[in-house]
Parts: sequence; C-alpha cells; structure tokens
Amino acid sequence: MKTPLIMNQLMELPPSFYHKPPDGYSYECEEYKKNLLRIWLLHPDIFSYTTDRVRTIWGFYNPKKDQYFSPINSIRKGELIDIDDTRQYTSMKINYKGLEAFFI
Repeated sequence: MKTPLIMNQLMELPPSFYHKPPDGYSYECEEYKKNLLRIWLLHPDIFSYTTDRVRTIWGFYNPKKDQYFSPINSIRKGELIDIDDTRQYTSMKINYKGLEAFFI
C-alpha cells in the first residue's frame, strides 16, 4: 500500500533574505527538514505537460544558525554560502574560469 505524499508547510522567507524576485517571479519557502528550509523561485511560465507551477530551487536555509546553503539539487543541500554572494535567481556560485575572472 502506498503512503500518501505529505505536503510541506509553507513558511515566510527568512528575515535576512533581502532579494527581490525578478519581474513576474516570486519566492516560496517550505520546511524541508527539522532545521532546514527550502527556498523556491516560482516562474511565471506555464508548461503544456503540467498544471503545477514551474519552480526552481533557489537554495536552503538553516533558521537556527541563520545560514544559507547552495543546492546540489532540490533535495540535497550543498556548501555553506554568504547571502551577499548570491543572486536573485540562485544561490549557486558563479565559477569564473580563465579570462572571465579578469572581467568581473
């Protein structure tokens, strides 16, 4: 017998999360684990194969330690990051290589 999927409870965005969503986008925050919140970026796009809202994982947040983590994927948190090193679309770091590093 299959167990029903449990919907995670939606939460407010962390107070230290200062990013404003891009035009047409919005953020959603849900409890993922006991000490971990998952922050989603909701897209304005509608895809033909689903009625669900299109969303991308922005990152993870530990409310007890006020720490942000970049995502490996939507279910695995990656490395600890500084909120100032993130962008409104994602918390993943940009890895500049070669000449790109000279133009930033």
